[in-house]
Amino acid sequence: MRNVSFTSVAFEAWAANAKQTPVSFRFRYRAPTVVRRGTHALGAGMSLTKKLAAEFLGTFWLVLGGCGSAVLAAHFGGDGNPLGIGFLGVALAFGLTVLTGAYAFGHISGGHFNPAVSVGLWAGGRFSAKELLPYVVAQVAGGIAAGFILWQIASGQPAFAVDPNAAGAFASNGYGAMSPGGYSVAAAFLTEVVLTAFFLIVIMGSTHGRAPAGFAPIAIGLALTLIHLISIPVTNTSVNPARSTAVAVFAGPAAIGQLWLFWLAPVLGGLIGGMLYGWLGRERS
Repeated sequence: MRNVSFTSVAFEAWAANAKQTPVSFRFRYRAPTVVRRGTHALGAGMSLTKKLAAEFLGTFWLVLGGCGSAVLAAHFGGDGNPLGIGFLGVALAFGLTVLTGAYAFGHISGGHFNPAVSVGLWAGGRFSAKELLPYVVAQVAGGIAAGFILWQIASGQPAFAVDPNAAGAFASNGYGAMSPGGYSVAAAFLTEVVLTAFFLIVIMGSTHGRAPAGFAPIAIGLALTLIHLISIPVTNTSVNPARSTAVAVFAGPAAIGQLWLFWLAPVLGGLIGGMLYGWLGRERS
């Protein structure tokens, strides 16, 4: 009698069955869900109240982190002080706020934190029109709340003062005399439209069904960092009407008077980018 183990019996049974059962080795690909206008995959199942709370908090974090770095840390200790984070540090801070905010709140609301992004996602068929206005209101409210907190913190330094006629006062955006580099209104408008459009393209591309999962916030955060590196000298970088409004209301009448551009240009850029990627990323049915 031969020794028979459980393993050998199981293998022989499998081999006998394998001879009778054709085996097909195929890579099975599941097509990504097509997100149509009027639906939004991220945040599905969440109440509108929770979505709006997430947008409020995410925009609050963006303004506090990005504008806060510009107001409190960019020139800490005076120009030339190695402790100040400078131009590069501010650009990185804005990117980090979006990156971390997207990971924290993206699964709840989609992580827009920006009216131009919400408009662009709607134009690209990724967001519901009925939620567009509530999102924008929550984003602006969150930004202004952060601007208020930042003002209170900055005011705790005895030497703190804001010159309402200075370029970039309280991290505000501007053109002409209010531009950090003295750029014209046409240059400022073009900059904001083009960069916001590409921001939407990066957002929609990195969150597409075929894109690597889990890496979208990194791509989006780095894109916003790059956008700031390009455009801080031109407009002090907006690409976000909520961010611009959040500090303009505290910076003074000159910043408020130029606020129209930082609503119109980013929203137009968002529409262009959203529609472009809506066409570019659409798959054959």
